[in-house]
Amino acid sequence: MQSLVGQKTEQSQKFLENGNRIPVTTIKTGSNVVVSIKTAEKNKYWALELGFGIKKNANKAAAGHAKKAGQEKAPRFLREVRITDADAETLPQLGAILKAADVFKPGDMVDVSGISKGKGFAGGVKRHGFHGGPKTHGQSDRHRAPGSIGQGTTPGRVYRGKRMAGRMGNANATLKNLVVVDVDEENLYIQGLVPGFVNSMVVIEKTGEHKKFIPLWKEKTDEVVEEVAVEETPVEPVAEVAVESAEDTSARIPPSDDAQTVEGENENSEPSSLSGNQPTQSEEAQEVSEGSVSDSPQEGSDAVATEDKENKEEVTEDANS
Repeated sequence: MQSLVGQKTEQSQKFLENGNRIPVTTIKTGSNVVVSIKTAEKNKYWALELGFGIKKNANKAAAGHAKKAGQEKAPRFLREVRITDADAETLPQLGAILKAADVFKPGDMVDVSGISKGKGFAGGVKRHGFHGGPKTHGQSDRHRAPGSIGQGTTPGRVYRGKRMAGRMGNANATLKNLVVVDVDEENLYIQGLVPGFVNSMVVIEKTGEHKKFIPLWKEKTDEVVEEVAVEETPVEPVAEVAVESAEDTSARIPPSDDAQTVEGENENSEPSSLSGNQPTQSEEAQEVSEGSVSDSPQEGSDAVATEDKENKEEVTEDANS
């Protein structure tokens, strides 16, 4: 499948990734419906009849033809598209809907055919680009004249197809080697201009691929992160706990086995350097008592006087006896 039917909708401009601005024609392909299938057995050739749009006031013949394909309303445009691959398995079924993305992709080369705009009756200068006659040397009324249209006696007639004045436009026209720059579900974007007026029918045929295709520049949008609703769970009130002081805590917690072992070792063990010369508690108390007696001079003199008095009394007793 290499062709689709579409409707010319808009002519605008877009930018490529390299910064170049190009003219772009938007063609609405929408949904192409397979109305009829031409087979080699019955019609001597392979083709698909595609329908596009909706016809407002369709006659019974058009409505009956569309009804065979399962369509309630007759299509506005009907065109036959030749098929090169005659394999019945690859052919779409009757009534199938074809999208632009199924046939085309960005970078494809296409030929677009349609009916050109009608310009009415036009002369040779506008219609064919004749240069006209000279503007001087007495040529006052020959500026846009066509000039000679043939020879003399031989052949004595005007050849068929001679370019002359006549009706311009409103004829089949085909623009070749156009490039598809973008494709979406409903539209096909083609670089350049295509024949026909707005809302006119065109036929797009794929012919190849562009080797040096440059895609369109598209603005990068920040991805929107979807917020996930979180259910709020009720929080239970926490009971008040009495705060204990550090002293109460230390008193309540018993010492560990390791701490008890270290304390016992410290009590039983003495430094080696002081083990021989260290006085005991009793000796220290005796020294303190002696030092207290000797240190006070008044108490010492009273004790000496008492001893002398006792000695004199003993001497006097011995003398009396």
